[in-house]
Amino acid sequence: MSVLQIEGLTASYGVSQALFGVNLSIDEGGVTALMGRNGMGKSTTVKAICRMIRSQGTLQFAGRDLHALPSHKVARLGVGLVPEGRRCFAGLNVRENLIAAARPGDWTLQRVTELFPRLGERQQQRAASLSGGEQQMLAIGRALMTNPRLLILDEATEGLAPIIRQEIWAALGRLKSETQVSILVIDKSLKELARIADSAVILERGTTVWSGQMDALTPDLSERYIGV
Repeated sequence: MSVLQIEGLTASYGVSQALFGVNLSIDEGGVTALMGRNGMGKSTTVKAICRMIRSQGTLQFAGRDLHALPSHKVARLGVGLVPEGRRCFAGLNVRENLIAAARPGDWTLQRVTELFPRLGERQQQRAASLSGGEQQMLAIGRALMTNPRLLILDEATEGLAPIIRQEIWAALGRLKSETQVSILVIDKSLKELARIADSAVILERGTTVWSGQMDALTPDLSERYIGV
């Protein structure tokens, strides 16, 4: 069963069209990688899902049409976003960031700090004083505290130290193996994506040009559309 279904999605920034036909499906409890070079429409697709930009086409979450909903209602339906750039509440401490958007469910402060022990050690520390990697963990933890049905991660490991990247990928692996949360992840790390993603979708100039099982993504396809 698909938790997210997108067909023929188009979107524009004013008169500039950014998406020309995105097709994407995420199964319940599945992990899908959204891939492509920079500027090909990946973040715009995320904005359309979260209703931060107007769009047209089929856009359904758990059978609900998202087009008429504002972003806060999409979040309440169960879409948790870890945005590019983290966007933690700089003046709040770790604990306050985590509980600010908390909703009832399995994900509690205790469970998040078990997933990311660093956050437990720094609960009283202001977000602005954390390292970039710790802020990324905080952004993921904050999204989990909303108890989402779908977790979206937009470049969650970009620019981080290798040891922090490893911790975040390990946490995502645990989410896949230990929970039923569906995950949409945008990242350039093919090696790590291959370990956790069930399927992949590649965008080229705002259009889906390839989709399939992750193990069917050949080096030739990677070279052609991703450039690695």
